[in-house]
Amino acid sequence: MNKIIDKRIIDNFVAPECLQKIEILRQDEHFLLINKPSGLLSLSGKNPLNKDSVHFRLVQKFPTASMVHRLDFGTSGIMLIALSKQANANLSKQFQQRSVLKTYVSLVAGHMLDNSGQINMPIAKDPLLFPRLKTCPQEGKQALSNYKVLERLHKPESTRVQYYPQTGRTHQLRIHSQYIGHPILGCDLYGTAQSHQLASRLMLHAEKLEFDHPISGERVMGECICPF
Repeated sequence: MNKIIDKRIIDNFVAPECLQKIEILRQDEHFLLINKPSGLLSLSGKNPLNKDSVHFRLVQKFPTASMVHRLDFGTSGIMLIALSKQANANLSKQFQQRSVLKTYVSLVAGHMLDNSGQINMPIAKDPLLFPRLKTCPQEGKQALSNYKVLERLHKPESTRVQYYPQTGRTHQLRIHSQYIGHPILGCDLYGTAQSHQLASRLMLHAEKLEFDHPISGERVMGECICPF
């Protein structure tokens, strides 16, 4: 449980040990492309028990490694890591300008009716819901997610879907999936008890990342095959 004390929220979540290793997909002197395992934090948390993370592991071998974006704890897949201040500044700017193209694969509950579409629903923080966020057309920040159905499955009834987020809000794909009535399987924050229990992990994987090389400007296309 999270406690609210003097309007400050203390997160008591302790991440279970992650035994999976980080796979390096591509490396040069300016950046790394890695495969982040599900169940590993992107950054070490404020709780001292949550020291293990992508960043903590990588700086042991790459002391200059720094984060330019994050993936949720339960999300697996491709991540981009800067290896210099110059690369960090350039790549961070690309994320801010939304020139980085991201593709995710997910398994969601039920059969989505449309083969493709866009989810346009702003997302807002709410201290009373922490660590959850909420949809809020009036006060939320713009959040856009395009999607394409890959396959409709049975036992359990679910849909394999490809997501193309146009913005990068925290929990965006998890919230948008819930908003349209098809929560991501294995999601503990946004969905139903049944959809949470239908998978042993969050069924969300970052499959592709396309960006400009921070030094040469050459377009880079990284891919990490979905494990489910």
